[in-house]
Amino acid sequence: MSKIKVGVAGYGVIGQRLADGVALQGDMELVGIADLAPTLSIRALKEKGMPYDLYLVEGADKAKFDALNIPYKGSFEDLVSKVDIMLDSSPGGVGIKNKEIYARLGKKAVFQGGEKNSVADVFFHGYANFEKGIDADYLKLTSCNTTGLIRSVDCLDRAYGIDRVAITIIRRVADPGDYHRGLTNALQMDKAPSHQALDLMTIMPHIDATGILVHTPVTHGHIITVVAHGKQKITKEMALEAFKKHDRIRVVKIDDGFLGNASFFRYARDLGNPRGDMYEIGLWEDSIVESGDNIMYAINIPQESVTIPETMDAIRAACGMQSTRESGTAETNKYLGLGKWK
Repeated sequence: MSKIKVGVAGYGVIGQRLADGVALQGDMELVGIADLAPTLSIRALKEKGMPYDLYLVEGADKAKFDALNIPYKGSFEDLVSKVDIMLDSSPGGVGIKNKEIYARLGKKAVFQGGEKNSVADVFFHGYANFEKGIDADYLKLTSCNTTGLIRSVDCLDRAYGIDRVAITIIRRVADPGDYHRGLTNALQMDKAPSHQALDLMTIMPHIDATGILVHTPVTHGHIITVVAHGKQKITKEMALEAFKKHDRIRVVKIDDGFLGNASFFRYARDLGNPRGDMYEIGLWEDSIVESGDNIMYAINIPQESVTIPETMDAIRAACGMQSTRESGTAETNKYLGLGKWK
């Protein structure tokens, strides 16, 4: 079977991680990446020897690339014409314009969470609704918070059945290295319900969800607390058993040194993971508590990298590489090394 050919539009925070994720998949080929300007990410790519071919989107100033001796292979349409599917991680609002090119050239595409749901045929999550993405032309991923949240809720739902959840998101304000949010010393409330709760219900319509979001002046990861009500009584032991079986959930303890979001970032760096990335969410065993008929727990969301596995799942579904969630997610997990810590 020939490898599925993949292109990446936008080589920013998510795009560079998507490119790396595709490059790790033994049954996929990364044809190239596309961007507009010689950003720090593109300059770093050049300094690393240009491991990925670069294509320039419309409006790019070729002279700026030439001045820095950054080689490029051709235009954005040249890239799209060579692939089976595009991963679009362009800035919000650009993906919908790119879709016109994908449609004209007859190419499938997967869009990231920043685009409106209407851009795609399927609002997609690898574990919760893999089968709905099979052979679809246009898929859209959930946001980083929603991706990790659904992993944990879907895990309990498949094991025991969940009918409602209430969440609180303690949200990092910007990615590391971002300055556009300014320097703050305050927390900021969003109006309830949070979009993550609404998105969860879109993916998992059988669950009633609501949530509150609080912006915090930190950069290394979000923390979400979840209160879930099961169709049966779910004990701490039952929840822990299910979570430990999941290859994209890393169960940790505070006493082992996982004190908070920064602990995960430091641990990922100590593991030697590129950019300090973690594909899995962290779940504190110490946070799992029973409250009446509810089960409560807390998870850490590594916002820069958590959506990468589900995007690989999306390629597998859209291109018909696997026909079930079990086989599709298992292949992604194998190539990304998920679950190897167990």
